Amino acid sequence: MQILSDFYFFVLAAAAVIPALVLGAKEKSLKYYTFAVTVMFLGLAMKSAPETAVFMAGYCAYQYILIRAFLRITKIKGRRKGVYRICILLSLLPLILNKVFAAFEISVPGFIGISYMSFKSVQMLIEIYDGIIGKTDFFEFLNFLIFFPTVVSGPIDRSRRFGDDFNRILPRKEYLDLAGRGLFKICLGILYKFTLGAAAYQAVVWTGKEDALIWNVLYMYSYGVYLFFDFAGYSLMAAGLGYIFGIEVPDNFNKPFISRDIKEFWDRWHISLSHWFRDFVFTRFMMNAIRNKWFDSRLSAAACGFIINMGLMGVWHGIDISYIIYGLYHGTILALTEVYQKKSMFYKKHKKEKLYIAASWFVTFNLVMFGFFIFSGRFIRLIGLN
Repeated sequence: MQILSDFYFFVLAAAAVIPALVLGAKEKSLKYYTFAVTVMFLGLAMKSAPETAVFMAGYCAYQYILIRAFLRITKIKGRRKGVYRICILLSLLPLILNKVFAAFEISVPGFIGISYMSFKSVQMLIEIYDGIIGKTDFFEFLNFLIFFPTVVSGPIDRSRRFGDDFNRILPRKEYLDLAGRGLFKICLGILYKFTLGAAAYQAVVWTGKEDALIWNVLYMYSYGVYLFFDFAGYSLMAAGLGYIFGIEVPDNFNKPFISRDIKEFWDRWHISLSHWFRDFVFTRFMMNAIRNKWFDSRLSAAACGFIINMGLMGVWHGIDISYIIYGLYHGTILALTEVYQKKSMFYKKHKKEKLYIAASWFVTFNLVMFGFFIFSGRFIRLIGLN
């Protein structure tokens, strides 16, 4: 069984939400039932390879011990940058090994959701270091890490926001409103993923059979449309299920194809991921760059920060030339956009004009689609790098 992907899952999910609706309507806590349902779905998803359940359990224990140890050290010894960096590295180590082994096609035990679970664990370590998180509870932490609608592909939640939802009991009216919005998201997600996404995928298959320029152009656009409907559909269903179980999972997409520049696009596309990198990579790079005077101007620091930030995001997808180039491509466009918007008098003069906005949207849309073409791997094959 695959979570949010096959018919068997949806039949079981339909049955599982009924007790959740009853509990929520009766103003009862949902957290213990949510945990039971999560364990059930993860167990079924890993039924064919039970050893993966052992590795997931070990991973969760490892991350919790690491977080508790860092929290303890921080309380006793104060903020120690060296300890902080070691803990971040140790938290990321299972994911790094997973990506490296996959790149070299080395068979290694793994489990679903390790990437997204790593982001959640690292976020907690960072916020402990910042003094934002002062305590942690194992049961809440475990549910945060393995919450079944989001464990495979996000959206990436934040621990304090999740904890607030996980422990609250909503009044009947508020819960039913939340559940109603959740059901709508699930229906819209099904439409996106299994109707519009499936149709776009057929176009991808059809246009991927020829190597002529026109076919590659058609492939580029059809692949971009498919990627949106497939992933946005999944994210909507994940959020909708989360709502029914009392967790207001953050939205992951917000009409990304209406973006007027590439910065706006990354505020609308895979929002939980792009905002995670913005908050915990780009912003911290900028703070250190300014504090330590690494660059002669903030603009230079921002341009470099964008390239590093997106380069890391590309590597996160996998140690593959297509993903690395995709990340650097977007980082370069973001850097150039930042310089252009800060330095160009033409931009400052015309940015509010309708014709300029239309042209900016057109350029952005096509830059995004070309980025997806790189991401697909077809561009790399065409230029002979694969």
